[in-house]
Amino acid sequence: MSIKENLLAIKDTIPESVTLVAVSKTKPISYLQEAYDQGQRVFGENRVQEMTEKWENLPKDIKWHMIGHLQRNKVKYMAEYVSLVHGVDSPRLLAEINKQAKKHNRIIPCLLQVHIAEEDTKFGFNEEELFDLVDNEEFKAFENVKIEGLMGMATFTDNMEQVRREFSSLKSLFVKLQSTYSDFTTLSMGMSGDYKIAIEEGSTMVRIGSSIFGSRN
Repeated sequence: MSIKENLLAIKDTIPESVTLVAVSKTKPISYLQEAYDQGQRVFGENRVQEMTEKWENLPKDIKWHMIGHLQRNKVKYMAEYVSLVHGVDSPRLLAEINKQAKKHNRIIPCLLQVHIAEEDTKFGFNEEELFDLVDNEEFKAFENVKIEGLMGMATFTDNMEQVRREFSSLKSLFVKLQSTYSDFTTLSMGMSGDYKIAIEEGSTMVRIGSSIFGSRN
């Protein structure tokens, strides 16, 4: 199937209230242009250098989402244009995004990454750290970042009940925080293999790559 057919097939399975992030990391610009021509405007990248190159070469109405693990020293290269940072996993990273956003007179929307998987390889806050952060006065003083919600990755497993459990726990955490922070509107969870379960469990944003562009090069 072509990128066009893949996109149409996926959009048929996603409610209008859910944002589709087309994960375009490692894919050539021509693939992104093809998806763009089908109306896709939100793309996710995991390397700042690659994302910047694509930003420079593609239409300017694209929203660029940084979905990978972000190093603090790379923030300055994307602060001018990034639309959403999915993986804020430390207070120091948040402080750096705030600092770089200020230089461009921008407010950069961010999601806090929560560690929900039963794997050590995934980054993110646990529940206690999350509440410590949002109650922190320094955090509240950041004027150039806007925390819009949470992001999480389920364990990479064939056990879909486990995946569902992990998504469900993230959703309940999201609801808990939402009662205090009305800005929390985005819950980013679900990828090609598990996005349907994620949507059933309350995801408002899914990150889909291989089901659109084909498996990784």
